[in-house]
Amino acid sequence: MQQESGRRSNRDRTEATRGDLIAAARKLFTEKSYAETGTPEIVAAAGVTRGALYHHFADKQALFAAVVEQEAQAVAEEIDWASPSSLSARDALLAGSDAYLAAMRVSGRTRLLLLDGPAVLGRAEMDAIDNRHGSRSLREGLVAAMRERSMKTLPVEALTALLASAFDRAALAIEAGGSDKDYRVVLLALIDGLSRA
Repeated sequence: MQQESGRRSNRDRTEATRGDLIAAARKLFTEKSYAETGTPEIVAAAGVTRGALYHHFADKQALFAAVVEQEAQAVAEEIDWASPSSLSARDALLAGSDAYLAAMRVSGRTRLLLLDGPAVLGRAEMDAIDNRHGSRSLREGLVAAMRERSMKTLPVEALTALLASAFDRAALAIEAGGSDKDYRVVLLALIDGLSRA
């Protein structure tokens, strides 16, 4: 029993260290950018050694990927929470759209997911991360709307990619001072424009 308790304690410490590194890196990456942040700053901010950093992550880029993955997961969770299966597919898409724009207002998120993410990790890796999270939510919503026949049947992957790009552009524009109301109206019109009615 004590060995199991010790293993659990080690696992807890391991996860805590990993979490501290991700939190410290997120703060620095959003304040300074990926390029301007060094690993010595990250380990100092996390209160760990360089050895601990390299025990958990192969390099700074791998740590950045973990930060981006966590942010993308947080966005998807907010979308999923706002668009329960009890809603019609159309209403779930609209609620998910609003949730996405709200989630992207979290400080530093557009920089991590839409600017530095593609630059540091490359488009293919960012697409893979997004396909596990935000695009997955959007794709599921579009498929549900097509199944309930409230939306025109279109190629799902192409539609998901184009709508996701529109949402990302809106998030960037809003962060730059654009009217969230205007972008929301246009995004909702895009979704309603796909209606069979």
